[in-house]
Order: sequence, then structure tokens, then C-alpha cells
Amino acid sequence: MKPSNLNVHSIETMGAFDGPGIRYVLFLQGCPFKCQFCHNRDTWDTAINKIKTPEEIFADFNRYKSFYKHGGITVSGGEPLLQIDVLIELFKLFKSHNIHTAIDTAGGTFNPNNTEKMDILMQYTDLVLLDIKHMDESAHQTLVGASNKNILAFAKYLNAIDKTVYIRHVLLPGITGTQKQLFALREFLDTLSNVKQIDILPYHTKGISKWKTLGFDYELKDLKEPSKEEIYEAHDILKTAYIYKK
Repeated sequence: MKPSNLNVHSIETMGAFDGPGIRYVLFLQGCPFKCQFCHNRDTWDTAINKIKTPEEIFADFNRYKSFYKHGGITVSGGEPLLQIDVLIELFKLFKSHNIHTAIDTAGGTFNPNNTEKMDILMQYTDLVLLDIKHMDESAHQTLVGASNKNILAFAKYLNAIDKTVYIRHVLLPGITGTQKQLFALREFLDTLSNVKQIDILPYHTKGISKWKTLGFDYELKDLKEPSKEEIYEAHDILKTAYIYKK
């Protein structure tokens, strides 16, 4: 695959939950994380799926552009930052036409000791949807198969450059939805001044069938979806009197 091409998993042309307005959502192939609760298990593999150039993506976007007057493009995954070189070129193209750009990322590829490419990408990025999965290092290792240090470093980096961020947190009962974990996350968020929205995403079991179809064992198959009370509690802990509401 040439560096000028994107390895695409799929495209959603009418995304309503991936940034402001109606959005063109580009899901890229490949992810370095191995989240036990992932509902897009088929995006992990970095093998070539569908190859698209930035120009082809832009042309496809323009087919539906009348719907995106108050929206834009969101690049998700998998993990979009695995393809940062071409992502820069894609966003350069979209920003040259004054189109709002967003990245939905877990931040796991971020290297705080080498931010040169990230600095460039952020020049063309309007919004980062950052998924913080767990604040405890050991629990994060178990849940995701990797450290959370670079994710938290990425959050601090985005705060330092004053990049607009929406935080996303998947609520898993007894794992990410405990009071201890939620208060730890809230304490961390209170150190940031660039977070404009907090999205609590209740865990769902819809991805289990996909794991089974792909021939993989779903480790959290006995985990139940959160109750309304658990969801309300998470909203109360994470959102009450948060700075972005001021």
C-alpha cells in the first residue's frame, strides 16, 4: 500500500454521534489495542482492506455535502492515528475547503517524546474525540492489553495546545463504572481546561455476535449492560458542575 493511500474499513455517510452536526464518518482499518469489550473486532487487523486516496474520500464526501452544512468529517477506526501520515494529507485537503474535521481516537499511538507529526495533524484538526478507557494502569492493561500512560499524556498534550476535546468513556459495570474509577477520571478531567463535552457510552452486548462470527472468544460475555441507575450515577460523578458547562 502506498503511503498516499488510506486503508479503510468502512464509511458511514450520516453519522449523528461523532461530533457536531451530521457527519461523514470514515472508519480506518487497524488498531494496536485489544479491548475486551470492542464492538468492532473486525477493525483490529492491519491487513489491507479497502484502499482509498484522500481525493477519493473527498469526492465521496461531496456526494452528500448538502447534509453536512453544520457537520463535517470524522475519522475513526480501529485507530486512525496508525495512519497519521495520510491522515494529515486528508485533513489538509478538507480544511482547504473549510470543512470541520474530527478524530475519534484512543490516543494509544501518541509518543510524548516525538510530537512532530502530531503537531502538524493538529493544525488541521478541529476536534478530538478522546476515549479514556480506565484510569488504573493495571486494570487498563487487563482491559485493553496496553498501558494508559500515553493516552493520559495525549490528553495533557491536547490541553497544552488548547485543542477542543470531547471525552468518551465506555461504562462497563464493575470495571470502568465503579465509583472509585469514575471519581479518579473526574479528578483527572478537572485538571484539563479544553474539554467541551463528556460522553458516557453505556456498554452494550451487540458486538458479541461479531466476535463469535469471526471465531474469537469474547471474554466479557457474562458482563451485563449497565442499569439506568448506574448510568445516572456516572453522569452525576463525571458531569455535575464540570467546567465545560460554565
